[in-house]
Amino acid sequence: MIVLPTESFSNYVEHPLVRRLYLTDVGFFPCAEHHYREREDGIDEYIFIFCTEGRGTIIVEGKEYTLHENEAFCIPRFRGHRYFASEDDPWSILWVHFKGEDTCYFPIEDCQVVAFTTQHATNRMHFLFDLLFRVLEGNYTLGNFIYISQVLSLILAETYHREKSNSTLEQNKHVTNVVKYMYGHLDENLTLDQIVEEFDLSKSYLNAVFQKYTQHAPMDFFINLKMKRACELLRSTDTYVYEVAQRLGYSDPYYFSRIFKRVVGMSPSEYKHSDYFHYKE
Repeated sequence: MIVLPTESFSNYVEHPLVRRLYLTDVGFFPCAEHHYREREDGIDEYIFIFCTEGRGTIIVEGKEYTLHENEAFCIPRFRGHRYFASEDDPWSILWVHFKGEDTCYFPIEDCQVVAFTTQHATNRMHFLFDLLFRVLEGNYTLGNFIYISQVLSLILAETYHREKSNSTLEQNKHVTNVVKYMYGHLDENLTLDQIVEEFDLSKSYLNAVFQKYTQHAPMDFFINLKMKRACELLRSTDTYVYEVAQRLGYSDPYYFSRIFKRVVGMSPSEYKHSDYFHYKE
């Protein structure tokens, strides 16, 4: 465990490249049997914990989280908490206390467990903490304070902002499969319940990945697909508006027309006889 005497180097802490993110304590507790800490009112710093093996429990304001091997968690400042190692499989943890102006750019108030799913990702975390320890074994110079600040920023970016390749592939696969399913059911009135049941996904997850990759909620995306198909039918065939509505699963042509106008910006009849070839996104 290393405690950085920031009070003795307050002029360093005020440096623009240091005050953004700086640590106050850092350490490694291997196989921390009987490890237990409790702070009813929290502390002035954020507490970042990366579990390298075993498991432990973190409780923040009554809510419990289990931390396993290759998972990280950040306890927000000024939040009552306690954490402790498992009795039968005590954790080994790398940890750091920190604060600074740039903490607002990381989701460290959300109390989320972040999993590192590849060996490359865990190796990077070990490497970054090793950098911290190596620098802290040296002199307390302004240059080292700046360096430590940058490494701390990389640790947080690695945890919260670096795209997790496995999860990205999985999310892309889910979005792709759902979009293909939507294309195959443009003649139906699909519901969100039907889609999540078909793919065994939660509504919150499906909404999140669709917003991330399409900037639309799933059902808005489906309606846009329907209206795009309606545009194609209206322009390329002699189909009447009510027939287009029926082919897209709308029994009420007036309701279809209202949806079409909301999405496209004009009525189906106006679109059919206009020179307008695209609908607004």
